[in-house]
Amino acid sequence: MPSPSDIVKVAIEWPGANAQLIEIDQKKPLASVVREVCDGWSLSGSEQFALRYADGPQLYITEQSRADIKNGSILRLAISPMRAARQLLERIQSHGIDARLEALKELAKLSADPAFATEFINMEGLATLVRLVESGTHFGEMLAFTLTAFLELMDHGIVSWDLISVSFIKQIAAYVNQPMVDVSILQRSLAILESMVLNSHSLYQRVAQETPVAQLITHLQEMASTLAQKHLRGIILNHIIRGNRPVKAEMAHQLYVLQVLTFNLLEERMMTKMDLNDQTQRDIIFELRRIVFDGDSDPSGTEKRKAIYTKDYKMLGTKSIFFLWYMWCPFIFSLLFAMSSCTSPIDKKYNNKMSMACTYCAFVFQIVLENSSREDKHECPFGRSAIDLTRVLCDILQVGELPNEGCNDFHPMFFTHERAWEEFFCVCIQLLNKTWKEMRATAEDFNKVMTVVREQITRALAMKPPSLEQLRVKLRSLSYSEVLRLRQSERMSQDDFQSPPIIELRERIQPEILELIKQQRLSRLCEGSCFRKLANRRRQEKFWFCRLSLNHKVLHYGDLDESPQGEVPFELLTDTIPVSDIKAVLTGKDCPHMKEKSALKQNKEVLELAFSILYDPDEALNFVATNKYEYCIWTDGLSALLGKELGSDLTRSDLDTLMSMEMKLRLLDLENITIPEAPPPVPKEPSTYNFTYNYG
Repeated sequence: MPSPSDIVKVAIEWPGANAQLIEIDQKKPLASVVREVCDGWSLSGSEQFALRYADGPQLYITEQSRADIKNGSILRLAISPMRAARQLLERIQSHGIDARLEALKELAKLSADPAFATEFINMEGLATLVRLVESGTHFGEMLAFTLTAFLELMDHGIVSWDLISVSFIKQIAAYVNQPMVDVSILQRSLAILESMVLNSHSLYQRVAQETPVAQLITHLQEMASTLAQKHLRGIILNHIIRGNRPVKAEMAHQLYVLQVLTFNLLEERMMTKMDLNDQTQRDIIFELRRIVFDGDSDPSGTEKRKAIYTKDYKMLGTKSIFFLWYMWCPFIFSLLFAMSSCTSPIDKKYNNKMSMACTYCAFVFQIVLENSSREDKHECPFGRSAIDLTRVLCDILQVGELPNEGCNDFHPMFFTHERAWEEFFCVCIQLLNKTWKEMRATAEDFNKVMTVVREQITRALAMKPPSLEQLRVKLRSLSYSEVLRLRQSERMSQDDFQSPPIIELRERIQPEILELIKQQRLSRLCEGSCFRKLANRRRQEKFWFCRLSLNHKVLHYGDLDESPQGEVPFELLTDTIPVSDIKAVLTGKDCPHMKEKSALKQNKEVLELAFSILYDPDEALNFVATNKYEYCIWTDGLSALLGKELGSDLTRSDLDTLMSMEMKLRLLDLENITIPEAPPPVPKEPSTYNFTYNYG
């Protein structure tokens, strides 16, 4: 039996067949593994096949590299490196131009694989590429792929650079010396000459003779000229997007690609974590806190300063502020330092940067100040909000993803500003703060708020606002109440909820759904919940557990020493209350334990989670739920036991969700079929009821 450490579980694919899930014994020869895989698909000649990775660079797996295979890897059965090299070499030497181009394109990709490169070079493939370049008959893509393949093959170090012929060097230098050479060919030619200089002392003088420095300087000047065209964005905006002619599909696709690639430049920052031990970065955060909160003032005394700093960072979003400003607003760092570097008002070098820094710091201060004036319960967590909002924006704008073929979804407003991402973020964080206030949200509603904000942004972007200011206007009109109205309107329009048959169907389904919700609540009460005991003084936390009997007739409860893991057996719950003895269920400030403890009465969070059971003879069992969800479950369940209506927010939400799903399922077969307003007429009675057939 092989050791478990030597077993690797992988999936192996083959075109046109179901993948094989196998366990590879790393001690077994790789040829034996390939033979077993081929036998699984009834493929003969296993020596003509090999395994490759299905993802990433898709390298061949050899005896030397097989140790890198991880559990869960997806592999692919492919033709062996020797067979692939032979086939490509034959296609490269074919007379068909299209076939040769495709072969060179595939070769440029495969040449990065060491196993393939070894086989291809052993078959004199590298010499074939050298002859193709020296002939001077290849141009454009074909030449670019040939040079790429050559460079990749040489980078493996199998062949020495000293063996390169003089005629090959002259041909490569000729491409560099051409004034109007294709950029892809120029780039690869320069890379080859660089490798020659770095890897062979004898070729250094030859390359220097064939490549004048003046020509290299010309290429650098052209590149610098291209990079210096800062008005490129303005040209695109004024002459293409806002030009006299409409933007056609192909141009729209190119603008979309430019937009995606521009935002993809943020991917590295998106994936980079902040080093909390870096003093420079910490200094920047301290500077941000100083500008936002107390200007130039600096409290004296370590303890006093620490207390003030703790309060300030709590307002900014305690644990997340480092992550937030490092990843998504790094330009503020340079602006803050620019402000500190300005020694006089006439320092023109930093005037513009100071203006920008003041603008964004004032923006942060406005949001933080507005949050600080709210109750603790309704305070919007600025740091967490900004981080989650950034994730939402990255998802909406597909940061880090490749452009989709045929997609034309570009947004003109992102071409109107040099710092489009930062401006877009500022607009959206203000929207989040506004929506939070409109929804009167608490920390428990955070995910709900983010869902609404995502919908607001998506709806506004779908309108294609021409500028960021227009985006602000559209987002201002998409208030929370407007989003709810649009949702309802779309739901009614989509499912034709106004037609009498649909209304009648809803009325018939609703009792079934309510019964389902009722049974779920009772089932949850049977599982039981743990509650904390309330005390006047700070003591060790005590717990008690309550659950409903399986026949729904008795409530069992009792004290526990610690919070339980899972259900508590009925045998441990010594106290009981018959359901028939329950008189009423009270909530909030009407509960006896809220009236007794004045401190708890002033704690709104506890007040909203409190409920009590009144039972004979005039006694009460008092609860404080751990969260809003548990509160709704228990109040609904107790109402169901007493035969009362379920009226919690959770019931309304569940009812709406389940009703919508049930209606869609029942109407699935009626898609694109018009439902009549009135039922079809009942046919007239037949003249006779003799429906018996005589088969004799």
